[in-house]
Amino acid sequence: MSENKKVKKTDISNAQTLKEIGDFWDSNSLADHWETTEEAEFEVRAKRRRRITISPEVFEKIELQARIQGVLPETLVNVWLTEKLQKAK
Repeated sequence: MSENKKVKKTDISNAQTLKEIGDFWDSNSLADHWETTEEAEFEVRAKRRRRITISPEVFEKIELQARIQGVLPETLVNVWLTEKLQKAK
């Protein structure tokens, strides 16, 4: 959806564009408007994740490297595996 495309005016923010809605919620808290909200249902279709067992010793080393790089161990492993797979092509 285009950012400039007009959308239905929202009840809480009185915004008329997606940018106005975003600007409103960047500076307002939902807690201040909770009484005026309605319950909503939606479905999230997340891709299935797979688990791989790693020995505790290897995980400790991964965890240390992740801390040094300031990322989660899962992120570091995904980066390393992606790099390795790119090289294997």
